[in-house]
Amino acid sequence: MKRWLPFEWIAATRFLLDGKLQTLFIMVGISIGVGVIVFMSAMLTGLQANFIKRVLTSSAHIQILPPDQLARPQRNGLGETEDAIVQRPSQRLVSIDQWQKIRNQLETMPEIATVAPTASGSALAMRGDASRAITLTGVEPETYFNVVRIPDYIVDGQARLLSDDILIGIELAKDLGANLGDKLNVTTSTSGARVLTIVGLLDFGNKGANARNAYVSLRTAQSLLGMIGGVATLDLSVKDIYAADNIADHIQSSNDVIADSWIRTNAQFFTAIHAQNLTNMLIRLFVGLSVAFGIAAVLVVSVIQRSRDIGILRAMGTSRGQIMRLFLIQGGLLGFFGSLVGSAIGGFALIYWHATARQADGSELFPLIVDYQLFVWTAVLATFTGLLAAMAPALRAAKLDPVVAIRG
Repeated sequence: MKRWLPFEWIAATRFLLDGKLQTLFIMVGISIGVGVIVFMSAMLTGLQANFIKRVLTSSAHIQILPPDQLARPQRNGLGETEDAIVQRPSQRLVSIDQWQKIRNQLETMPEIATVAPTASGSALAMRGDASRAITLTGVEPETYFNVVRIPDYIVDGQARLLSDDILIGIELAKDLGANLGDKLNVTTSTSGARVLTIVGLLDFGNKGANARNAYVSLRTAQSLLGMIGGVATLDLSVKDIYAADNIADHIQSSNDVIADSWIRTNAQFFTAIHAQNLTNMLIRLFVGLSVAFGIAAVLVVSVIQRSRDIGILRAMGTSRGQIMRLFLIQGGLLGFFGSLVGSAIGGFALIYWHATARQADGSELFPLIVDYQLFVWTAVLATFTGLLAAMAPALRAAKLDPVVAIRG
């Protein structure tokens, strides 16, 4: 089959096979470099996807809140503002004005998937002599469970919310000495009081949330918090999670409300993601440079060792372009086959680390996300790096004078 190959390919493969030890060493170096890039890129993608999944299944993509309550300076009889220090008032629990109209408007927006009204506030849960302060959230299960995946956090019982039902975290149940089916006396600062039955226990993977959060039906919360017919927030899920900021800005500019997106409330996470991406990019850059210099060094040595052979080829009529392509092909082949071996090494290392690394609760540290485009782009970039690294040795070989090269 070789007779059908161009001369440059035959000579390039012959040169690589003749210098087996050099070829082996540079292949090992390239494979390790590519393996590091594949492993770190895939693991970072999995860790980021895991965190985003945890954030988005435990909170709304966008939360609509009533505007802040502001104190206004007093005016005298002439309509002039009196000189006084105006302090920010304490924020009372109020309903979003005309929330049904706003919900209907939001439901017509194609970017929004679900709109879920909620009524939330502070309450006191008591059982016998034990009592704990809780954050009571009233929801409509048919809509809210599409925004916050409460059923995914159920460890005992069921995600059911009738008028006298309550879902609580496992830490709160432990603090109150309560279990599934027990009764809790829930009271609020507005003199609301009700006896509720525990129908489900939740584990959010966060001790603070497990000790504080409790969920009831929307009408029950409205009655307890003194918000008959009102809601404290509208929780939204959107189709494009990374467009949440722009959608929130549009909603806030069109209505007298505050719209917080999950991107803003998790600003520190995005700062960490940016730092991780920058670190990963720098690691790729330096690993790529080390691979490129390794290929270049091996091919420079090959040019020096084979200068007589190059001189003979030139004397036999081989053009400078053919000599140059010969060494470029060697660099490309080293990069390509090194990327294949390196991708396999990185993939096996990723699978092994995913199987052995575990969080404190025994769950996986990160989801195994196999993006085949990563392997394709790695092979393309490694081959391109090999071609670039071979450029200088190829130019040097092409410029060799055949007479000087043959004489040595």
